[in-house]
Amino acid sequence: MTDPTSGIHKIEKRRKGMPIDRLAQAAENVGGVLRADLTPGDRVIVSTKNSVYSLTSCADGSFIVSGGWYELQGLGESRTEVRGCTAGGSALLTEHVAAPGLFLEFEDGLRTTRIRTVRHIPAVPDHT
Repeated sequence: MTDPTSGIHKIEKRRKGMPIDRLAQAAENVGGVLRADLTPGDRVIVSTKNSVYSLTSCADGSFIVSGGWYELQGLGESRTEVRGCTAGGSALLTEHVAAPGLFLEFEDGLRTTRIRTVRHIPAVPDHT
């Protein structure tokens, strides 16, 4: 099974660098989950090449993260920021929380292995 690729990866294979306007255009076609798609309590399940992460959206824009590296370190659930996604270079797509073919980057600089799948699970409204 091959890893999914984003439109950004297809463009990068043709040349070493990419003008910022082309990167912005490619970012529009990447898909995945955008910050604007989330409300507090929504969960994003991210499956990477090596791990599975669960991210729960908080009202202040941060996330409660578990799984993957956090689980391996014995940290359990940790509150952190998501910087965005990268195609492997230094350009960061800050409006993307997770997208197949990219790498998720957290505020502490932790970068996941390549994302394989992303699932957005909306919060269940509290009707009490």
